[in-house]
Amino acid sequence: MIKVGDKLPAGSLQEFIEVEGEGCSLGPNSFDIEKSTAGKTIAIFGLPGAFTPTCSAKHVPGYVESAEAFKAAGVDEIWCVSVNDAFVMGAWGRDQKTAGKVRMMADGSAAFAQATGLTLDLTARGMGLRSNRYSMLVKDGVVKALNVEGPGKFEVSDAATLLAQAKSA
Repeated sequence: MIKVGDKLPAGSLQEFIEVEGEGCSLGPNSFDIEKSTAGKTIAIFGLPGAFTPTCSAKHVPGYVESAEAFKAAGVDEIWCVSVNDAFVMGAWGRDQKTAGKVRMMADGSAAFAQATGLTLDLTARGMGLRSNRYSMLVKDGVVKALNVEGPGKFEVSDAATLLAQAKSA
C-alpha cells in the first residue's frame, strides 16, 4: 500500500468536462496524474462508489463545504476519486454541486486504486473491486499525509481531518 513519502503511481484519471476550455473537450477527458500534480498541493479523497449512502451524505459534502478553507490552507485542488466511469462521476458531481470546488475523478478500471494498494473488494455485495475510503494530501506528486479507513468506517478520511493536516503541513 502507498505510504507517506511515496510518489503517486503513474497513470491517468478521467473527468467529465461540462464546459469546453483549456484544451479540454466536452465529455470524458483523461488527465495524467504526474502532470496534474506537478507543482501543486492536492487534497485527494477516495471512496467506494458514486451515489452510495455515506459517500453522498457525508464524504463529498464535507469537502464541498470546506473547499474555500482548503484553498486558504494552500491546497490548489481537491479530487474525489472513485471506481466509476467519467459519466457517472460527472452526474454525481452535478448532483453534489461540486463544480469549481471538487474535481470528480473517475478510476473506471480501478487501475489507480490497485496501483496505490487502496482497494476494497466488494464482490460479495455485487460491486466488484472498488476503492477503499481514504484521504491524502499530495504535494508535487508525493504523499504528505494519508488516512485510510477501516472496513465500513468513516472516521479519519473526512474533510476536517485532512484540512487540519493541510493547515499544519
